Amino acid sequence: MNSTLMQIDSQVGMVWVPGGSFAMGSERHYPEERPVHRVMVDGFWIDEHTVTNAEFAQFIAATDYVTVAEQPLDPAQYPGAKAGLLVPGALVFHMTDGPVDKSDISNWWRYVPGACWHRPEGPGSDLAGREDHPVVHVAHADAEAYAAWVGKTLPTEAEWEFAARGGLDGAEFAWGDELQPDGKPRANTWQGPFPWRNFAADGYERTSPVGSYPPNGIPRGILRKRRNPAACRPTRAAAPSRRASTRASLASTSRARSSRAAHSCARRAIAAVIALPHASRR
Repeated sequence: MNSTLMQIDSQVGMVWVPGGSFAMGSERHYPEERPVHRVMVDGFWIDEHTVTNAEFAQFIAATDYVTVAEQPLDPAQYPGAKAGLLVPGALVFHMTDGPVDKSDISNWWRYVPGACWHRPEGPGSDLAGREDHPVVHVAHADAEAYAAWVGKTLPTEAEWEFAARGGLDGAEFAWGDELQPDGKPRANTWQGPFPWRNFAADGYERTSPVGSYPPNGIPRGILRKRRNPAACRPTRAAAPSRRASTRASLASTSRARSSRAAHSCARRAIAAVIALPHASRR
């Protein structure tokens, strides 16, 4: 399929997020999210949901793009790595047999040769039945290439967090301060003692289809999540008359501060796993 033949309306499947200020970050979770600080963002368009496997497959078919996970590894960037693991692949989550040392990520992350966006768990796996699930194993460079292809840009960290909060400034979660209001899950989270038992009470042990949970937002629906994004068309009247910037949303890259920082972080995580023997598992 020739990419020049594919006409894309940059606002189809997107919603307008009015600009404003919010308290960005958190003092209660990861160190890199500190300190909480006020941030102002201009209004922008953002995708209703993260990029799906089906959408990413269209990009690959039209461009023959090769993702980072499918490219050879440079030994110079992975000193001490086992030679047999210096092959294209990606980190894949593996549930442990019992409680493990949570300070060692190699207890649950394993470098799997051949794992990539269309083989999520490695050779032998595929996307059958997961066409509407978010694409995984996507590096920042891959996300940028996809965004350029659809005529968009990636959201900044501030834009993504502002949209994800949906107007609930300072709330613990995108829907409020309670993890499961009325006992119902509002997002695909780990349910049980990590990383050795996942009760999957919401029915999804790994990823879930986009649109599986209620939309967040005040005003309600500002970042709608629907199974059929084409069913909703944001009208131009809802946005200022000036030209609006557009943003493509990929879950695995939308919070990256920069391509260099994202690449460096991913490389360190992979190096930590492929350069060390797996810790014992109980």
